[in-house]
Order: sequence, then C-alpha cells, then structure tokens
Amino acid sequence: MAEHAPNAPGSVVSPTNHPPESEGGSHAIWVVLVLAVIGGVVGYLIYKHQKTPPPKTPPPVTISTTNAIKGNIDEFVEGLGTVTPVYTAMISPRVDGQLIKVSYVEGQMVTTNDLLVEIDPGPYQAMLTQAEGQLARDKAQLEGAKIDLDRFQEAFGKSYGTNLHAIPKQQVDDQQALVHQDEGTVKFDEGQVANAKVQLAYCFIHAPIAGRTGLRLVDPGNVVHAANTNAMVVVAQLQPITVIFTVDQKHLPDIQRQLKMGHQMKIEASNEDKTTNLATGTFLTLDNMIDIGTGTVRMKGLFENADTNLFPNQFVNAKLIVDTLSNVTLIPNAAIQRNPQGAFVYIVSSQEVTLTNQSGTVVTNLTKVAMREITVGVTDNNMTSIEGMEPGEVIATDNFNKLGDGMTVRVRQSGGEEPKGGAPGGRKKGGKKEKEKDKTQSDAS
Repeated sequence: MAEHAPNAPGSVVSPTNHPPESEGGSHAIWVVLVLAVIGGVVGYLIYKHQKTPPPKTPPPVTISTTNAIKGNIDEFVEGLGTVTPVYTAMISPRVDGQLIKVSYVEGQMVTTNDLLVEIDPGPYQAMLTQAEGQLARDKAQLEGAKIDLDRFQEAFGKSYGTNLHAIPKQQVDDQQALVHQDEGTVKFDEGQVANAKVQLAYCFIHAPIAGRTGLRLVDPGNVVHAANTNAMVVVAQLQPITVIFTVDQKHLPDIQRQLKMGHQMKIEASNEDKTTNLATGTFLTLDNMIDIGTGTVRMKGLFENADTNLFPNQFVNAKLIVDTLSNVTLIPNAAIQRNPQGAFVYIVSSQEVTLTNQSGTVVTNLTKVAMREITVGVTDNNMTSIEGMEPGEVIATDNFNKLGDGMTVRVRQSGGEEPKGGAPGGRKKGGKKEKEKDKTQSDAS
C-alpha cells in the first residue's frame, strides 16, 4: 500500500468535490437584481402619477362691495380739552361768627340770591341798633343847634341905632359852626348805621351766581373768621359752560380765515374714546399767543349744556369744524388700502365673467377687480373724501388679503349671504349633497 507524502508546509489543498465558480457569472446576477429594483421604482412612480388628480382651479374670492357716493364732509381739527365753568365762586366768610345754618344740599343746583349759609347775626344786629341810637341822638342835637341858630340870626337882625345889635356877630358865627359840626356827626352816624347793616347782611350768605354747589366744607356750630381764606362753599356755573382745548399751530391760518369771514364755527365735544357726542357748541375765542413749548394754541368754545353732560374739569375731545366740503366723492375708510406707492382701492367691474371648474360645472355671477390709485382727502367718522374715481363706481370692502389686480371675484349679496348658486360649482358648501357626492367620488377612486 503506497504511502502518501505529507504536504509540504505552506501548500494549499484544493477541495476535490466543489469546483470554483467563474467571475463572469456572479457579475451578471448582480446586474439583473439592480435592473429589477430600478424597474420597480419607475413603475411605482408612474402609478402614483396617474392616480394624482390634476390641480383644481382656485375658487373665486367672495367679497362685499359698496358704491362711491357724492356728498358733503366736514373739514375739522381736533384737540384734547378741559371743561371749564364760565364763572366759579369760592365763597368765604366776610365777618366773624358762629355758623348756625347751612341751607344748601351738597350738589344742589342753586339760582342767584339763594340763601346758602347763615352766620349768627345777633352781635351785628346789636351793633346796628347801637349805631341807629347814636344817629338819632346826634340828629336831635343837630335840630337844637339849628333852632338856636335861627334865633341868633333873628336877634342879630334887630338893631338899636347905628351899629348896635341885640347880640354880637361872633355868637351867630359860633352857632353856625356848631350846626356844621352836628351835621358832620350825623353824617358819620349814618355811615356807622350803613356799615352795621352791611355787616349784618354778611351774616346771610347768598349765591352770587346760578350753578351747582360742591361738597359741604364747614358744618354748623363752627366759628368762622373773615381772615380765614378757606371757602365755605363753592358754586360752579354749568349752564352755559366752556371747553378750553389746544390745536396745532399749523391749523391757525385756516381758523383765522374763517373768523375774518365772519363764519360761526361749530365745536363738538365727545368723551375720551370718541364714542359718544356729549354736546355741541360754538367757537368763542382763541388765545393771544402760541405755546412755544408745544407749538399749540389754546381755544375756547361755548356750550349751552342743557342736559349737563359736560362737567367742570372733565377731559373731552373737542372737534372744531373749520369748513365743509360740498359735492365730493366719498367712500368708506375700510375700502382704502395702502402700499409703498400710496393709497388704492379695488374697483369691481360691471362686466360678468363665466368660468368652468374642473368638474365641468359652469360658474356664473362672477366679475373681476382692478387696482386703482386714489388721492385721500378729509376723513370724518367712517367716510373719506377721495380723488381718482367717480361717484357710483363699485369697490370691494373686505377680503383684501386674497385679492389681487385682475382676480375673479364673486360679489356677496346684502346681509352677508352667498349669491344664488352657492359656492363655485353650484352647491352649498358643507351641505348633505356635497358630502354624499364627495363620498361617492372617494369610493369610486
């Protein structure tokens, strides 16, 4: 039996049962696999492309419209103002004494000469009586002096021979001087009586003006003094009343021109947020100089204030109507849009447009909008005067974020309802029929 020689070290023994595959056959298998994957991807993309529906035509934008009109609008200036009474009386005591009566109620409307406060009149009544007694006594002395003067003059007129009289001339002159002295005393006494009457009258304090009383500042039983400058009661006139407000100095020429022409300018006073018109008055006057710190000038308006809506020291917004523009084109403020080039509006065409949507439905009642530049004038409340369009033209008033020049739109009917025919396609959006149709189309797909 032959012995096999051992393999030499480092030699490789090839298996005898599995011959090695060729390199060309392995490369072909990989090429086939790659081509199969590429073909599958391409086929899937073609399938998805065929299933994707074509893009739908965007529906027309539904808008509200209004017409430009011809009318009048006020040209005005505004300023923050303060309600100021025409007269304000701060009533203080003019005599010393105890306050015994307060006749007014806090916040009461009083008229001229209504009794407000009473100070104890007793001491002043006594002073008056004393002065009247002094006057009566001095009047009696004056009458006696006059009687004696008449007697002396009569006696002096009797003569007994040449240069001889019953009494000397000096006695007559002295009596005449005594009469003049007594007359002065009586005059002084009359002044004392008048002063006592005035002091007594000061005990009864009456309203100097018609107006509204403030809160009570002193109670009965307190002693008041004439030297005390604190008011016992304050009366402010409410009817009429004034409003003092400031406007920019640039408006002064227009206001002065109206004053020179003799036009009576109207003023409207409204609350702080300008939602309520409180009163309407007339322009009264303006200040004599401009405030160099603010560049404004103060003006005053007079208001009848029949319903007392204006209250002293109340802050109001004053609108001075300087002039009225007549027969101008007016549009709502909401219709005016702005871009870097200026103000513009969307004009709604009067020509109807008909479209056919993807489903083949004819959409009617459509029109187009066009951008038009305008010049903005005076604004009052919700209307603005403009130039660049004629009265009667139709303009869009909403959905501006969806609008563009030349876009197709649907005009909303009055009341905010959709036009007849509903949304594009002639069906009501969200309706039962629409949902059923969408479901049918989905099942068919």
